[in-house]
Amino acid sequence: MKSPPSRLISVLALALGLGPPLAAAPALPRLKVSDNHRFLVTADGRPFFWLGDTAWELFHRLNREEAVRYLENRARLGFTVVQAVALAELDGLKDPNPYGHRPLIENDPSRPDVKDGPDNDYWDHVDFIVREANRRGIYIGFLPTWGDKWNKKWGVGPEIFTPQNAETYGEWLGRRYRDAGIVWILGGDRPIENDTHREITRAMARGLRRGDGGAHLVTWHPSGGQGSAQYFHGEDWLDFNMRQNGHVAEFTGRYDQTRADYDRTPIKPVLDGEPIYEDHPVSFDANKLGHSIAADVRRPLYWDLFTGGFGHTYGHHSVWQMWVPGRGPINNPLMPWFEAIEQPGAAHMQHAKHLLLSRPFLTRIPDDSVIVTDRVPTSVPGAGRYRFVATRDTAGSFAMVYAPVGRPFKVRMDKIAGATVKAWWFNPRTGEATAIGEFPNTGERAFTPPDPGEHLDWVLVLDDAGHNFPPPGAPTRSGS
Repeated sequence: MKSPPSRLISVLALALGLGPPLAAAPALPRLKVSDNHRFLVTADGRPFFWLGDTAWELFHRLNREEAVRYLENRARLGFTVVQAVALAELDGLKDPNPYGHRPLIENDPSRPDVKDGPDNDYWDHVDFIVREANRRGIYIGFLPTWGDKWNKKWGVGPEIFTPQNAETYGEWLGRRYRDAGIVWILGGDRPIENDTHREITRAMARGLRRGDGGAHLVTWHPSGGQGSAQYFHGEDWLDFNMRQNGHVAEFTGRYDQTRADYDRTPIKPVLDGEPIYEDHPVSFDANKLGHSIAADVRRPLYWDLFTGGFGHTYGHHSVWQMWVPGRGPINNPLMPWFEAIEQPGAAHMQHAKHLLLSRPFLTRIPDDSVIVTDRVPTSVPGAGRYRFVATRDTAGSFAMVYAPVGRPFKVRMDKIAGATVKAWWFNPRTGEATAIGEFPNTGERAFTPPDPGEHLDWVLVLDDAGHNFPPPGAPTRSGS
């Protein structure tokens, strides 16, 4: 244990925000909220597409070679954000990282365990991973702590935070990573149950802002089925809302809540930061419902994006916990993390990013009225796993309809502004687009997906032919 004078010096240094920021971090563009408060953009106004991955245990469980392997894969697949936790959920205070290092001295958030010199403490390892992510064009969605460190609702804990040390810790983190490409994510999958929990969150946000000078956006990661908006929507430090729509496969009651948060005032961007993971027990009930597949993670991707999400986060059940044989499994992961990063659902995510960036991005709105309601509404727009959703440009230059199954449906052609509509089928599994033809912009028109009746999803893209847009999903330089 440190002598009292040394401890006092340490606490004062943290409180004053002393210590160097992360050195030699590759410069990624600063992110900000768009002028219409619906999206994120870079400092020069270019659209930023948040394509995230939940790698909660990345800092805690992977060594440097493994971390680079993971980051190389995610960069190749077009991910732009990796969500990772500093004080990790799986006994992150006591269980050391691969190099034998722990994050805190005596579990005191005001005393990060930092040693002189490079590459010899827990935080040097975090620095390395942040730098390597930034070097590959990936921002870190940086969680200062998992939520059981301030609210032991479940998990390992112990509770170590107070409003006072949360602010001190936040300021230290903010200063250390002020020049890095990150977004702060407070919360960590735990509910706010009392005023102390609320004030710990506010205090940490104040500390982060003081430490980094407001250089980074801040959001909050909630528990399953919840959103940051229900606790903090009106607070100035919350730049955008994050939901955890959770590990269920049905639209109604979960993924429809993205639209509910989109419709709140004041307007703030909204994102699903944790939908159902690939290869996860569906609704935590594998005996009854089995494990999810790529189709189960694609549907929430388009449901969230088309109902108001500015981006989307993917997850795999083995990857979030960085599971390997011999390590205690959480909820029966099916394969090691280094095999799971090659699962098909992860590769399918980039196709939605390319699709939306190939059309005007910052003027896109949710609009299910593009879809004609069937005589039997549970057929179209549908319900459960088979819900159709639509999005369009406010100026009518394009519209898109996500069809989770090959069921015929009708659309209102007059949602497109031009006299002639060019139609395409976009394949969410391959990213390929096929032109259907050009049609007069009148009345309602029926479309049948290329695989009628099959459990295969498609996106119908309708363009104002006068804009001469490239094929949907074509590479573009207009966004991240």
